[in-house]
Amino acid sequence: MAEADLDAVIRQLAKAQNKSLMVAAKKRQGLFMAKAASAKDKEAKARFKLLAQSAMLHGTAAAKRLQNSADNAADSYARAVKNAAEEIAAMKLAKKTETKAEKKVEKQPAKAAKKTQKKAAKKKA
Repeated sequence: MAEADLDAVIRQLAKAQNKSLMVAAKKRQGLFMAKAASAKDKEAKARFKLLAQSAMLHGTAAAKRLQNSADNAADSYARAVKNAAEEIAAMKLAKKTETKAEKKVEKQPAKAAKKTQKKAAKKKA
């Protein structure tokens, strides 16, 4: 069942991408905060702080979207595998019942022939 583990792999990759995305966002926030600390006037400080806050908000939003997308893909894959397995089981069951019905039909003419032979033997006797 190595195929069934693909949904777990999708989730692991998304988690790793989320971590790297958040590290990059925090790095960018730190860069803007450092620029704000070294700014000369109040307007520049406020602008850099706003940029730092915006970078963090956008990074967080992107990470959430990435995680939701990966979860949806993993769930969809798991559902598709489950449906395929159920379909295969249903096909096998239908094939078994079909085979049993064919055997039953084959046995019926043989039984009917035996009954007619018995009836014929009784009439002769």
